[in-house]
Amino acid sequence: MAYDVAQHDQRLKRDLKNRHIQMIALGGAIGTGLFYGSADSISLAGPAILIAYLIGGLIIFWVVRALGEMSVHEPVAGAFTHYAHKYWSRRAGFVSGWNYWFNYIAVAMVELAVVGSFVNYWLPEVPPWISAAFFLVLITFINLVGVKTFGEFEFWFAVVKVVAVIAMIVLGTVVVILGVNSNPELPDPSFSHLWDHGGFMPMGLTGIIAAMAVVMFSFGGTELVAVAAGEADRPQQSIPRAINQVILRILLFYILALAVIMSVVPWHQIDGHSSPFVQIFDAVGITGAAHILNLVMLTAVISVYNSGLFSNARMLYSLALQGNAPSFLTKVSGRGVPYWGVLVSSAVTVIAVVVVMLWPDFAFRYLMSVALAAALINWTMVMITHRKFRAQLSQEEREKLHFKLPAASVVFWIVLVFFALLVVIMGWSQQYRTAVFVGPLWLVLLLVAYEIKTRRRSQRPGQPQQHSQPASKHVR
Repeated sequence: MAYDVAQHDQRLKRDLKNRHIQMIALGGAIGTGLFYGSADSISLAGPAILIAYLIGGLIIFWVVRALGEMSVHEPVAGAFTHYAHKYWSRRAGFVSGWNYWFNYIAVAMVELAVVGSFVNYWLPEVPPWISAAFFLVLITFINLVGVKTFGEFEFWFAVVKVVAVIAMIVLGTVVVILGVNSNPELPDPSFSHLWDHGGFMPMGLTGIIAAMAVVMFSFGGTELVAVAAGEADRPQQSIPRAINQVILRILLFYILALAVIMSVVPWHQIDGHSSPFVQIFDAVGITGAAHILNLVMLTAVISVYNSGLFSNARMLYSLALQGNAPSFLTKVSGRGVPYWGVLVSSAVTVIAVVVVMLWPDFAFRYLMSVALAAALINWTMVMITHRKFRAQLSQEEREKLHFKLPAASVVFWIVLVFFALLVVIMGWSQQYRTAVFVGPLWLVLLLVAYEIKTRRRSQRPGQPQQHSQPASKHVR
């Protein structure tokens, strides 16, 4: 029994405007990895971290372009899990969808667990679990109201983050040019800090390689723009524009921002005890820099959970259409929201938040390792699915693609070789070593779960067989 993508997708509302898509894409590139994690990556490579972000940004750009080619050709809810199911196999659709769903559950669980710390900065008497519960209910309500409401909130969440980064870049540049320095413990700001303290590559090529794992996982979330394609009002116009700007966003928000940071505060004096952004504002002499960053970080955390819940609801919806999840998850409200997907994802997140609060070491060390490994599995499956997608199109159909990945066959091998090297790098890193062992185990668990599901289905009397939609029937 084939599922009709067009029929089901008409039940969703294409209420995401171009400005929503653009800011969702922008917000996906800015998170805690930039505001706080940048200190770790700088300590590993020094100023040469700019090269690492440029290389990693190019790889992610290719991955998102591959996903974008499929999303523009066939803009449906669920994005890559649908494509994996249709062009690869039902098993691949199962693994891809559940892997991504759990990835965002793990990320959301940690984000909600730490949201209390930002609230406590202003309201220390509020228990962290109350803050987590409040924002979980709030974001769940926002997602249940409708996709347009989600888009509006995500738009303004992204605006706060973007304004914060641009303000830091502008203030930092002014500090360097004018030589302003209100901190006597730091040398005068100068662009020469990028090469005066041990050279531009103080740790050599080894430093760049060591930093790649930290760099790559800061790009998690950039693929969200493709998930939103199924509810974009003009996906053929908005999706290519948003994806093509990925590399520009990386140049602006990572490379330019970090270059300014290391010009104001020499890289070897960025110790990670406070965010490099706070040090920038302190150098300018702006009081309350910590308050500003706390607001931005609170917004970033809420934004991650908001977009994660949106994405997870669509993943469960698409998995249910494939027969890879319970059928009740295909139900859609009058506002076009797959409400059971929202509620189930929120319910699981409640359990996860409790786990994080009771056993924080277990959650952060092991469950986040699964999330990191899941991201790498997802990106790899996107590239393999894209290759199979191309293989099932006729020559005429390939020539008519509106948003082609340039040099697709060459890019495919470059990206996969890079990911293989990244796994080796992760094995060297104490921070990410757990993910190298947890990742394969997680993948095996998903494959076993699929086999159990398939056998149970085949043993049910009178159970109709499901088949993938023929590859030649494309939905635009």
